[in-house]
Amino acid sequence: MIALKPLSEIHVPTPMPDEAYEIGLFDRSFRFVGLKALLGAADFDKAGDRLAALAAQNDVEREAARKILSNLKLRHLYDRPLTDGQGRVDQVMRVNYDIDLDVFAEFADLTVGEAKDFILRNKAPAIKRLGTALTGVMAAAIAKLMDVHELVYSAKKLKRSATARTTVGLPGTLSSRLQPNHPTDDLSAVTLLVYTGLSLGAGDALIGLNPAIDTVDNAAAILNHLDKLRRQTGAPTQICVLAHIKTQLACLERGDPVEIMFQSLAGTDRTLIEEFDCTVDLLDRAYRVMLERRPIGDDAKQFMYFETGQGSEVSYGKHNGADMTTTEALCYGLARRYDPFMVNNVTGFIGPETHRTNVEMILSNLQDHFIGKLLGIPMGMAPCYTLHSEVTMEGQQIAAQLLSAAGANYFMDVYLGVDRMLAYFDTSSHDDQTMRETYGLEPAPEFAAWAMELGIFQRDAEGALERGPNWGNPRIFCDSDMELQRLRENLPAAYGWENAGPRPANAVSRDIKANIAAAREAIYTDISAEKLGSFDFRRISTKAGSKADHLNNPDLGARLDGQLRARLQPEEFDVQIVISDGLSAEAIHHNIAELLPVLMDGLAQQQITVGTPILAPYGRVKLAEEIGNSLKSKLVIILIGERPGGDAMAARSMSAYLAYRLEDDEVRNVARASSGHGDIRYEYTVISNIYRQGLPPVEAGGLIAERAGQILHHRAAGNRLERVLGEAVGT
Repeated sequence: MIALKPLSEIHVPTPMPDEAYEIGLFDRSFRFVGLKALLGAADFDKAGDRLAALAAQNDVEREAARKILSNLKLRHLYDRPLTDGQGRVDQVMRVNYDIDLDVFAEFADLTVGEAKDFILRNKAPAIKRLGTALTGVMAAAIAKLMDVHELVYSAKKLKRSATARTTVGLPGTLSSRLQPNHPTDDLSAVTLLVYTGLSLGAGDALIGLNPAIDTVDNAAAILNHLDKLRRQTGAPTQICVLAHIKTQLACLERGDPVEIMFQSLAGTDRTLIEEFDCTVDLLDRAYRVMLERRPIGDDAKQFMYFETGQGSEVSYGKHNGADMTTTEALCYGLARRYDPFMVNNVTGFIGPETHRTNVEMILSNLQDHFIGKLLGIPMGMAPCYTLHSEVTMEGQQIAAQLLSAAGANYFMDVYLGVDRMLAYFDTSSHDDQTMRETYGLEPAPEFAAWAMELGIFQRDAEGALERGPNWGNPRIFCDSDMELQRLRENLPAAYGWENAGPRPANAVSRDIKANIAAAREAIYTDISAEKLGSFDFRRISTKAGSKADHLNNPDLGARLDGQLRARLQPEEFDVQIVISDGLSAEAIHHNIAELLPVLMDGLAQQQITVGTPILAPYGRVKLAEEIGNSLKSKLVIILIGERPGGDAMAARSMSAYLAYRLEDDEVRNVARASSGHGDIRYEYTVISNIYRQGLPPVEAGGLIAERAGQILHHRAAGNRLERVLGEAVGT
């Protein structure tokens, strides 16, 4: 356990003006103005850095930047903290300066290139000691100089373990984080996914679920259900519901089994506060509460869990001029403050605006894994992809092989690689077991002993752990065949339980790949008003002039065409409905005709005024704000196609984002105090997974209308609305 140093006691040097870094290479001259520009140009070529105009123009320029960076001393990077747009050191950067200054004094005069050589030449204890003296910026700079072999070799030496009920990250182990997500949080389907994962040897790191509905009541129901399953099966592991940290704190306060505290992190205050509704102070409070409560008991040495991944800062346009690797490294510097049990990297989750190709995703995963370990973090990895990128299952598998060789603590278990709620593709329990058998690795020892008692694993004649007779058989946790069949009824994208060695049987693999192909196809369908029913729409244009623009630059789809914006005049209706294809026009085609009439009727019954619905091809969620600002609507409801998931039906899933405009100064002040976001303009409530196998469109229409009425009545949305509603129930 650690004592959190007050931020005011963390010394950060006074920022310096940008300076020029120059070099001649062959017969050419190169000049980079400012450390951020140099760091960006020195990295591998990636879509997010190209989008942010930080990437090198060509390979020669990249190597010129790397030569300059190689010769800068660590002290040079220490003396120049990166700042935000107003020249200030934000709290994430400040936390990164909480390093061992005595150790830093020993290494400060090493150049970045010499620090890289030190890591390659030395053994783990010396490298780990160096890591205590590094900020995220320094670690990122070192990683930018490394090739694939160096990233794998260096990370392999830096095994980092952490202990809750199980110890994850011991030498010779590879653990698994079981993720039983479901589009509607159906507890029967969740149960089957947990049983299946456990039977496949997954879940020794954690059983953690991303809730479709982030409310205290729903998170509590799932927590208690997962706790019951853990107790019934006897599996030595820990549970988590990956709700917002405020939701989890509320659950903990009412006595629900919050065993591991989760939060997504970002590498800039602007992203952490404005997009993730989180602050360093809130993280500090959560850590102290967990330390006081000790929900797993005194034997657990760590209890915090963070997820990160390159690109969120760029995707939101709040990267403060820093590249993706650097901002990601700052996340690890922040995570280090809380001595976490797990840090899970999901680079590849966002899409083509950050990582367009297999190579970009693979390289970023290797960098992240190395940087996190260097900074003292127990790193789990989730090399993943979405269907609107060019990343494929094969690229993901290459990343998993390299990360296994590099000694990742754990991978995800998303059954058959298809996340049924978040509509992305991650590693599966089959991948985990394949990596174990390829590299001679075992689960955490506590879990392995339990699994051997159930015949999931067994020892061969030489004592090596191997699959046992019950590996892959979830029936061992059911009372009857009938119970197993009942559990299967509400589980989408379940292509079969047949296995071939540690892999899914060929028939199962063929179904997976065929559905992925069909779902990817849906991304490239254009929206058609004729397929939406007999409604009168106003059609508007965004700055995205083509499908390629729309997919690769989310900012264009979030902004109105300039001439159109000038023509839009305030209408001051209570609600403005916007319909956009987003990432799946098919989702709009299959839901709007049923959903929109119910929504309109539900609003009318509450005497809520509504403007003529708008149709906005090539739109993104934040388009709601431009429309709300122009039309002066109190609430903008944007109905938008989500990225297609793992089967043809899931390509029809859409969401409703209810964007509440904080026009009243009194309300805005309350929202500002609640969020910690000094310039907050909108609050969001989200209703997701709207399609026939998730939340049916007719039912969704009524729920959206109900939520709209609550938002307008209570003058609050998002976490603040849920808190208000919870207080109302309590009274």
